[in-house]
Amino acid sequence: MRLFLCAPLLAAIPGIAFAGPLTFEAALQRARQEAPSIKAKALGADAARSARGAAGALPDPTLGVSVESFPISGPLAFEPNRDDFTMARVGVSQDIPNLAKRHAQQARADSDIKAAEADTAVEARTVEVSTALAWINLAYAERRLTALDDLLTRLERVVGTTPGAVASGNARPAQTLSGQQAVATMRDRRSELVSNVARARATLTRWTGDPAPEIAGPIPEFPVDAAKLRAGLDHHPTIEMIDAQADQADADVRVADAGRRSDFGVNLAYQRRDPRFGDFISAGVTVSLPFFTRNRQNAGIAAAQASAGRVLAEREAARRTLAADLDADIADHVMHHEQWMRAQGTLQPLAEQRVKLETASYGAGRASLIDVADAFAALADATLTTVDREAKVAADGAGLNFTYGSAPR
Repeated sequence: MRLFLCAPLLAAIPGIAFAGPLTFEAALQRARQEAPSIKAKALGADAARSARGAAGALPDPTLGVSVESFPISGPLAFEPNRDDFTMARVGVSQDIPNLAKRHAQQARADSDIKAAEADTAVEARTVEVSTALAWINLAYAERRLTALDDLLTRLERVVGTTPGAVASGNARPAQTLSGQQAVATMRDRRSELVSNVARARATLTRWTGDPAPEIAGPIPEFPVDAAKLRAGLDHHPTIEMIDAQADQADADVRVADAGRRSDFGVNLAYQRRDPRFGDFISAGVTVSLPFFTRNRQNAGIAAAQASAGRVLAEREAARRTLAADLDADIADHVMHHEQWMRAQGTLQPLAEQRVKLETASYGAGRASLIDVADAFAALADATLTTVDREAKVAADGAGLNFTYGSAPR
């Protein structure tokens, strides 16, 4: 009964956990904690660490039970109680791989842990970049909607004066229809922006787990230091993951090379015969003889060395790709910043001035409502273009710092 009464409260706990608006840093923190992909990679690293304890350990001993020298022909066939050589045998054997092989296996396990941790870091970086861009996208989607709502209110205010102008003879009746068409067109555009806000919110939900994220706080600025970003490429998670893979390949070379050394084994057995002859104990040592190294061990070593060389080549290719992508993204950032400054300093002020002039002319009877509607449409284009370009600059800054550098944590 108590559990039944508490059920509504328990059901509300997830909602309480996500209550409150999300600042930029809060969204990043929540994504790091809630992203299933990061949890999956972290569990993979835990598995690698758990497997480390078994690396280089001796294999399990083997128990053997047998009947030896059982007669199946001759005068004593199938009569072991009459012969003096049939015996029951119980033995234990233990294989002992050579020490170099065991150390190489331990090194391989250590490199597996490092690779799993590097893979987790790569996934964490992907989640951070995606969350940062999703938050910024939602912030600017809402800003676009707010800007258009302001313009729509101003246009509706002008259109609302049309009936009075028609009644006074300062405007033609058809201008009323033109104003309504302009308002309808802008409302269509508003519907698109509302959809964009919903889509941006859904993307942020994907990364943070918040079912209805509401953002808060200022949009952070990310100054781009090109020299610092280029200098940090060797510490990029992708490069560090390839470095971990190189360690794995080196460990494989060591494992293959250890195959040229002999392995050992020991065995101990108890043998029981007819009581007339007494029991026996046998002990022995086995040694593997890697005589045919050319077609076996050397071939494995060559394959492992080729794999190690491949990983080194892939590292260089990945670094060149990162460097080229960084330079291209920096060039785009410079272009987007110049375009934003041009829109903010020239295009939008001119469009605003045109609206003021056309509205004044319309009030004086020297311009039609169509002219005013065209001016508002141009202002809407200029305003949204300015916001779009600012959004690109913000996304570029976040993308460059989080993708290539050490973004704030």
